[in-house]
Amino acid sequence: MGAEVLERFPVGSPRGSWPAEEYAAQRRAAGEPATVVMDLKSDAFLVVRDED
Repeated sequence: MGAEVLERFPVGSPRGSWPAEEYAAQRRAAGEPATVVMDLKSDAFLVVRDED
Protein backbone atom coordinates (compact mmCIF):
# COMPACT_ATOMS: atom_id res chain seq x y z
CA MET A 1 0.00 0.00 0.00
CA GLY A 2 1.30 3.46 -0.90
CA ALA A 3 0.05 7.00 -0.97
CA GLU A 4 0.37 9.74 -3.56
CA VAL A 5 1.18 13.20 -2.19
CA LEU A 6 -1.25 15.68 -3.71
CA GLU A 7 0.02 18.80 -1.94
CA ARG A 8 2.25 19.84 0.97
CA PHE A 9 1.75 22.73 3.36
CA PRO A 10 4.14 24.23 5.92
CA VAL A 11 3.21 23.74 9.56
CA GLY A 12 3.44 27.44 10.49
CA SER A 13 0.05 28.66 9.23
CA PRO A 14 -1.61 31.63 10.94
CA ARG A 15 -3.80 30.80 13.93
CA GLY A 16 -7.23 29.57 12.83
CA SER A 17 -6.00 28.76 9.32
CA TRP A 18 -6.00 25.12 8.22
CA PRO A 19 -4.96 25.15 4.53
CA ALA A 20 -4.16 21.43 4.38
CA GLU A 21 -7.56 20.49 5.82
CA GLU A 22 -9.32 22.94 3.50
CA TYR A 23 -7.51 21.54 0.46
CA ALA A 24 -8.32 17.97 1.48
CA ALA A 25 -12.00 18.91 1.94
CA GLN A 26 -12.05 20.40 -1.58
CA ARG A 27 -10.54 17.21 -3.01
CA ARG A 28 -13.08 15.06 -1.13
CA ALA A 29 -15.93 17.28 -2.41
CA ALA A 30 -14.63 16.62 -5.94
CA GLY A 31 -14.87 12.87 -5.29
CA GLU A 32 -11.18 12.20 -4.67
CA PRO A 33 -10.23 10.46 -1.41
CA ALA A 34 -7.82 12.75 0.44
CA THR A 35 -6.34 12.61 3.92
CA VAL A 36 -4.06 14.99 5.82
CA VAL A 37 -0.98 13.52 7.49
CA MET A 38 2.01 15.15 9.12
CA ASP A 39 5.50 14.48 7.88
CA LEU A 40 7.64 14.97 10.98
CA LYS A 41 10.89 14.72 9.07
CA SER A 42 10.09 17.70 6.81
CA ASP A 43 7.82 19.47 9.35
CA ALA A 44 4.95 19.74 6.87
CA PHE A 45 1.35 18.64 6.48
CA LEU A 46 0.79 16.42 3.46
CA VAL A 47 -2.49 15.87 1.66
CA VAL A 48 -2.36 12.32 0.33
CA ARG A 49 -4.51 10.01 -1.75
CA ASP A 50 -4.35 6.36 -0.80
CA GLU A 51 -3.42 3.94 -3.55
CA ASP A 52 -4.73 0.41 -3.15
